[in-house]
Amino acid sequence: MNRYAKKSVGDLLLERGLISPPQLDQAKAEEKRTGESLVRILPRLGFIAQEKMVDAISAQTGIFRIELQYQMIDPKVIELVPEVLARKHLLVPVLRIGNNLTCAMTDVFSVHALDELVMKTGMIIESAIATEDEIKEMINEVYQFKGDMQQAIKTLGENKEIMNEAIDTEVLQVSGTGEEPPVVKFVNQMIAKAIKDGASDIHIEPEENTLSVRFRVDGVLRAQLTPPKQFKAAIISRIKIMAILDIAEHRKPQDGRIQMNLENKRIDIRVSFLPTVYGENVVLRLLDTSNILLGLEQIGFDKDNLAKFRALLKKPNGIVLVTGPTGSGKTTTLYSSVSTINTPEKSIVTIEDPVEYRLPGIRQTQVDLKVDLTFARGLRAILRQDPDVIMIGEVRDAGTAQIAIQSALTGHLVLATLHTNNAAGAVTRLLDIGVEPFLLSSSIIGVLAQRLVRLYCKDCGGKGCKACSMTGYKGRSGIYELLIFDDHTRELVLRKASTEEIHKKAVASGMQSLRDCGLAKVAQGLTSKEEVFRVTQEE
Repeated sequence: MNRYAKKSVGDLLLERGLISPPQLDQAKAEEKRTGESLVRILPRLGFIAQEKMVDAISAQTGIFRIELQYQMIDPKVIELVPEVLARKHLLVPVLRIGNNLTCAMTDVFSVHALDELVMKTGMIIESAIATEDEIKEMINEVYQFKGDMQQAIKTLGENKEIMNEAIDTEVLQVSGTGEEPPVVKFVNQMIAKAIKDGASDIHIEPEENTLSVRFRVDGVLRAQLTPPKQFKAAIISRIKIMAILDIAEHRKPQDGRIQMNLENKRIDIRVSFLPTVYGENVVLRLLDTSNILLGLEQIGFDKDNLAKFRALLKKPNGIVLVTGPTGSGKTTTLYSSVSTINTPEKSIVTIEDPVEYRLPGIRQTQVDLKVDLTFARGLRAILRQDPDVIMIGEVRDAGTAQIAIQSALTGHLVLATLHTNNAAGAVTRLLDIGVEPFLLSSSIIGVLAQRLVRLYCKDCGGKGCKACSMTGYKGRSGIYELLIFDDHTRELVLRKASTEEIHKKAVASGMQSLRDCGLAKVAQGLTSKEEVFRVTQEE
């Protein structure tokens, strides 16, 4: 029973001048008619805002006012209170310490709700107060995905027919209906939650005694609720069916593609299966096509680098390289670049492995080793298509590099990616794979190196809240260093200068390094020094 309540909520609010006597009378009449609590009636009738009401009750009673948007709740705590009970009384368990369970409620005066909690949990209940909207949002968040997964796990063994389920349509729907077989619902809900959390990848990883699920959010892996390992085979088979792969093959790596519609958005998913000693490891890369066609000004460029990079894209010929490690946003930069210069007057053709996003008005070609369609062979064919601009997904070998250079020297603008740590490193990398220095100096016009840094969460300013999973960060932005090939740079390339020398000369000539670009974002209050140092530690 709530030991704080001394008077009714209506009298409390009336005493503090937050509602008028006629409003209280009307609310009491509504309470008598509907049986609904005053704490729900008063805001619903517009007599007082939810936030003001709960703040007043907290001040009067001493009950802790909890802001649920800043809370991360342990899934084991959620399991203590059934969803039916949570929705019935509009409450959510927040914290367990020993035999004490703290629950956030709107109606902290409800003896009936407290009694039911005590009977169901056998624990001592401590009340905290939150608004009705906050509680409803938290209930939907913590019970929806968890409940669907648990139900799927519970009945999975009773639904063997899923193993032979056929696919009726190329584009799968996440319907959210209760009619789906449990394993289908589990996989759909897992993907839906990953998309809701802003994840770029889902990792499904078999261990000796467990099956773990982790989402990569803003470049960092986060553990999720996971099913028992014994259901691994059914889950993996379901994903293979969705990707139209061989469910009987467990010894060889397999790659596939899934298309799903979620809330009217087309989601492309690249799926990779890798045999390990404990079973097949699965990684799903989530590609949200609505987020790729960003303008260059939206991905993190400052004004100076943006102006210089746009100038490079306006050149009629030459090679522009975008470098950085896997996951540094190179593809987004390339796609944003070609979208920027895509006009009816230009013919743009790409060669990619894989084609991650479909770009309107641009001819895209997929590398296919099964038919010997390599980057080099594809580029030779593209040159016969009379393009103005060529985009190469990645320069991996001397053959691809030589044809890219030939393309640039014969009047084409070539955009390509390369795996190097910084801009100057692109020169050394290309020299190492056998490209002649005079060809590099005469064809490359600029190299853009980049990383992605996490930004402070806008909801909490970096303190940590529910919106950012208590990390303090939500969303990412690019940091860049742009090496423009001028006469001094070309001279260094011709004499095969080291990466360090090229980098130092470029910085001395005004190039902003990756770290300095990141520190500029720190000065703007967008991220932390620790985050910048984390992604530029090789600098």
